[in-house]
Amino acid sequence: MIVLVALAGGLGAALRYTVDALLPAGDVDAVPRGTVVVNVSGSFLAGLLGAALGAGALAPAAYVVGVAGFCGGYTTFSTASLDAVRLLQRGRVGAAAGYACGTLLTTTAAAAAGALVGAWVLG
Repeated sequence: MIVLVALAGGLGAALRYTVDALLPAGDVDAVPRGTVVVNVSGSFLAGLLGAALGAGALAPAAYVVGVAGFCGGYTTFSTASLDAVRLLQRGRVGAAAGYACGTLLTTTAAAAAGALVGAWVLG
């Protein structure tokens, strides 16, 4: 199980790097798009997997590999935190606060949306 979680985490981290590399970096003072896209989409996937587990359509071991492994490697709370700190360091207090609060709200909403979609699909 540990090896599967580690492999899934590596795949998630590689995909995170790819998504971030494909999105234009933009201005150094801007909110980092790649981190937002990764965290929101990973939270949605975690919600879907939770719904699948709850519906009995996903084995507990697969849930652990998917959420702790893949989603854990794919999403990045530490990078989001550091991004907010960097915005603060540049004097962009409003942007930093908006980014930190927005990340919390959008990722939570994405997880809830994933859970709702999963529950609806799995009936």
